[in-house]
Amino acid sequence: MSLAFTIARRELRGGLRGFRVFLACLALGVAAIAAVGTLRTGIQQGLTDQGAVILGGDAEMRFTYRAADEGERAYMDSIATRVSEVYDFRSMALIDGDQALTQVKAVDDGWPLTGAATLDPAIPVAEALASQNGLPGALMDPVLISRLGLAIGDTFRLGTQDFRLTAALTREPDSASTGFALGPRTVVRTDALANSGLLTAGSLYETRYRLTLPPGTDLQLLENQAEAQFRDKGMRWTDSRNAAPGIEGFVDRIGSFLVLVGLAGLAVGGVGISAAIRSYLDGKTETIATLKTLGAEGGLIFRVYLWQTALLSALGILIGVALGALVPMLAAPLIEASLPFPATIRLSPMALVEAGFYGALSALIFTLLPLARTERIRPAALYRGGSGTRGWPRAPYLVALVALSVTLIGTATWFSGIPELALGAAGGILGSLLILSLAALGLRRAARRVARTKATRGRPALRAALASIGAPRSDATSVILSLGLGLSVLAAVGQIDWNLRAAIATDLPTRAPAFFFVDIQPDQLEGFLDRVTNDPAVTEVETAPMLRGVVNQINGRPAREVVDHWVVRGDRGITYAATPGEKTRITAGTFWAEDYAGDPQISFAAEEAEEMGLKLGDTLTVNILGRDITGTITSFREVDFSNAGMGFVMTLNPAALAGAPHTHIATVYAPPEAEAAILRDVTKTWPNITAIRIREAVDRVAEALSAIATATAWAAGGTLLTGFMVLIGAAAAGERARIYESAILKTLGATRGKILSSFALRSALMGAAAGVVAVAAGGIAGWAVMTFVMDSTYRFEPVSALGIVFGGVLATLLAGLAFALRPLAARPAQTLRAQD
Repeated sequence: MSLAFTIARRELRGGLRGFRVFLACLALGVAAIAAVGTLRTGIQQGLTDQGAVILGGDAEMRFTYRAADEGERAYMDSIATRVSEVYDFRSMALIDGDQALTQVKAVDDGWPLTGAATLDPAIPVAEALASQNGLPGALMDPVLISRLGLAIGDTFRLGTQDFRLTAALTREPDSASTGFALGPRTVVRTDALANSGLLTAGSLYETRYRLTLPPGTDLQLLENQAEAQFRDKGMRWTDSRNAAPGIEGFVDRIGSFLVLVGLAGLAVGGVGISAAIRSYLDGKTETIATLKTLGAEGGLIFRVYLWQTALLSALGILIGVALGALVPMLAAPLIEASLPFPATIRLSPMALVEAGFYGALSALIFTLLPLARTERIRPAALYRGGSGTRGWPRAPYLVALVALSVTLIGTATWFSGIPELALGAAGGILGSLLILSLAALGLRRAARRVARTKATRGRPALRAALASIGAPRSDATSVILSLGLGLSVLAAVGQIDWNLRAAIATDLPTRAPAFFFVDIQPDQLEGFLDRVTNDPAVTEVETAPMLRGVVNQINGRPAREVVDHWVVRGDRGITYAATPGEKTRITAGTFWAEDYAGDPQISFAAEEAEEMGLKLGDTLTVNILGRDITGTITSFREVDFSNAGMGFVMTLNPAALAGAPHTHIATVYAPPEAEAAILRDVTKTWPNITAIRIREAVDRVAEALSAIATATAWAAGGTLLTGFMVLIGAAAAGERARIYESAILKTLGATRGKILSSFALRSALMGAAAGVVAVAAGGIAGWAVMTFVMDSTYRFEPVSALGIVFGGVLATLLAGLAFALRPLAARPAQTLRAQD
């Protein structure tokens, strides 16, 4: 090894010529992974450090549609130094002639327990919420202020209560802990809502009790105590250790996904690394021949160039790690200011080590085969311009290659935290590489055959282009692999994004209702139905009683011990019905009789029941408004949640919920031109009823999906940039072959124009082939995601597909023509004299 290191070090004195593409590909891939890891760690650190501020206290006890009872309040007072009560619900902010959905936060004197709200104008929160001249004050999100055309001092209504807008809420310290909201925020005092008609029995709201705890409190111990006493009554516990689990989970998953996209970029870069090593070794034929003539064995040659690869890989990894750490640090102020939750972006050693590890493994995997083939080089073949490196290396190298690949995939799966996605991505990358390799092989064989047919007679440029693609040492494989994989990722993103937007923009509105109306009091239902059913524009109305409950037990055992499913992770909508309804399809069991008054019975959603492993005869214990109701599953029914209509996982017989305070919900189907009149009449007549426009809700979801698609597209763009670097490397590596080809063509009488046309056609054909394969791979990936992940239909989107093919042609043209000048200027005599 010492002799090999000495030879490698002396040879590297000649500079890095031939390794620039190697370094660029490796550095770009490592930088992408390091940057994503640094950002993810920074966000997670910010959520951890600012947990109490995000949550609004050291801990929180949350209840659905009820306030804490005396025993629960007594427990909070016994463990906390301060307690703040917050009501959270949706309502309509009303002004004369207009209205808008808002997420209301009703607070007490203690809000916020931690952190600070930022107001414009900058006045204390207590002063902003105080009553003046009989009108309580209110804070409002600037978006909602603009939407309603309000100014500071103007009046608006929540329910039947008037409020005076005193300030814009520019920063809400605990906004990240409340999750996704359909409307902008309004903050008022809880006691100001006493006469609003919004917080009545059966209304849909949450109460959150934020607790300030003594220093050194054991949060885990308190969580265990609280859940043991109150979990069965519907209480949910959160504390500052994981103040925003939804955000943290989302950041972790999207970060893991982007790291996997970064690995795809490394795979693309690996193609360039392999091509660069092959090209470099081809350029070292005289050196290798001389060493072998002097007695050097194949093993020594392998170790010499392994040392060189290792040293240059270390340099490329260091450059990538430095870029991946430096860019997020420089952009930290901008990123931190733009995020709606705290982030502390700083150096993350683990993220950098992970990126470096991936880079090292990738470099070794993609250089092992070219390096191993040096053992098969024969000195006699090298002095006359041949490489002598064809054929597969010995078995130990192939075993090592498989072991390294398994290590890389296993490590990515372990670090990602989402093994299914990691294995799927690894399978997709390997499958794409295999498909692209087969496509390259097919293109080369087809080009070789077509070049010999009558179709190319009289077309020397086309025949030369096809012959060049089909030649034994053609760079078609490198070009199609590198460009095709990057374009495949981009094509998949484009297909998924278009299908999601199409489902939201075209499919959903044709099946979804115009409005969801909630908090309809029982004595208001008749008048409400009279208004909407007598409207000729309304095509359909559905109503149902609405309660919320938490599934605590399944067959007498704690539900979360039985199954980890979204149905048991929080509170769920529950209704009751005497008959199944006209559209209900019972898939198993029987629905109870209309006058049934026995023990509680449950009709459960069939698909969710199958996922949870439930069967007829199983019992569920559901906590509704603090009361446990145990019922038996007697039927399963089909529930379709995809059309944004009314759907309940659980339906009970009416006697099981007799006496429970509740409200009704309704869905109204109407064309867009009728929505304004319906909304105006309902909110004016019944101010407590909240109207949720499905189109506005869908727009909010579309914004979130757009942000995800943008992030993924940027990551795919990084993969594509790496692919373009590989193209440049392939073009540079093939420059000598193009010089030789140009010399032959000139000798046969070809002009520079014909030669240039041949080069351009060759690049365009390879780019088009890479683009077509990428579109096919992207289409398959898009279909798989939309069908199995999104549970939606898939339609092929041709516009982005044509753009991908055009992009592939353009990229290969630019890369190929950039290295066409020297071949065009080559003198045939000087070039051919040194060749066989």
